[in-house]
Amino acid sequence: MATPAPRLQAFRASVLHFVDDPALAGAAAVVVHEDGLLVLTDGRVSALGDASALLPGLPPAAELTDYRGRLLMPGFIDCHAHYPQTDVIASAGEQLLSWLERYVFPCEARFADATVAQETAGFFCDELLRNGTTSAQCFATVHPQAVEALFGAAEARGMRMTTGLVLMDRNAPPALCVDAELAHAQGEALIARWHGRGRARYAVTPRFAATSPPRQLALAGRQFAAHPGVHLQSHLAENRGEVAWVAELFPGARSYLDVFDRFGLLGERATYAHCIHIDDADRRRLAATGSAIAFCPTSNLFLGSGLFDIDAARTQGVRVGLATDVGAGTSFSMLRTMSEAYKVGQLGGFALSPWSAFYHATLGAARALRIEDSVGSFAPGCEGDFVVLDPRSTPLLARRIACASDLEERLFALMTLGDDRAVEATWVMGECRYRREAD
Repeated sequence: MATPAPRLQAFRASVLHFVDDPALAGAAAVVVHEDGLLVLTDGRVSALGDASALLPGLPPAAELTDYRGRLLMPGFIDCHAHYPQTDVIASAGEQLLSWLERYVFPCEARFADATVAQETAGFFCDELLRNGTTSAQCFATVHPQAVEALFGAAEARGMRMTTGLVLMDRNAPPALCVDAELAHAQGEALIARWHGRGRARYAVTPRFAATSPPRQLALAGRQFAAHPGVHLQSHLAENRGEVAWVAELFPGARSYLDVFDRFGLLGERATYAHCIHIDDADRRRLAATGSAIAFCPTSNLFLGSGLFDIDAARTQGVRVGLATDVGAGTSFSMLRTMSEAYKVGQLGGFALSPWSAFYHATLGAARALRIEDSVGSFAPGCEGDFVVLDPRSTPLLARRIACASDLEERLFALMTLGDDRAVEATWVMGECRYRREAD
């Protein structure tokens, strides 16, 4: 039987991606083709360059899509979100610990029902795609069926998804506390079924130190070490009350981070959300172990948790990726998340450039999750995930863009004024998974 010819696709647009961190490498980190051509072969990047140079050599059989007038860039990567919390987004009046008790735990208990989990997972993945997000690392719940539902929904849409069973065995409602040994065994079964299946990756997921006794944290560290390529995700130093509580529960630890460190929960592919109330010693330890931070500006502001110091993290060499943290986070849109990240920086005396903002939502996020060999840029061989942004999607955005003097100013306007309406299309591995309806 003859081998089928490879599928060749070409996309013409203004193309932007990063090859390094603009805060460190400057202009050399940014690759721009004002009239560019992105070429995919069987869903993976095979060429990128100026359209004038690449179009003449394009075979007649190539599928050419014209997005001129729009901006094409790698699909956004959300480093931290909670898909079961989709239905409690915009729940007001509380800070972290009381918010969990009042809204989150009752909502998550519903995910014992596989039907609830499947419907929510499908909606969640569709919202990610509608906002230009093609890869994500997410929390599920303590229920194996909730993990299965999210992996299944992402697989059906071709998305890159990292998730895992939430580990809780104390300081939570009884229905959400699972014996450490049982949860460990359930995690092992999920790893065997899902980790490395297509684009699925498993994450060992202790919720936070206060909800896991030492035995559970020790088992989590053992599981993280036992499976090469498995990820780890948790929360760290989000809220001052939480930090004080953890200090009471683990009085021998130097810091909140030290609790995780003692149980072998730091390392490459470990990501900690928030990290607001940490010191330079903690940042140095995160950097030394290759652990990363998920910066969640909309949730930090919404819950009044504090201001993340992205400049201090960068100075200490910690990898940082942007995250929506839905449902404490208030939007699925990475553009809205960039806008709030800029404001957090301003309040802390640091001006986040648009170059850095878009970097932390693409290549920076991929580096934080250690998946930069697959997504986050248009390097040859990378998976063909990209978002098509319309800089004239709203009257105000179009008017502001018309006054911009260069691409940097246009990007800043896009991240400040843009939202889901600016996403014209989202492509995953060379397949269009979302297309904005015509007005």
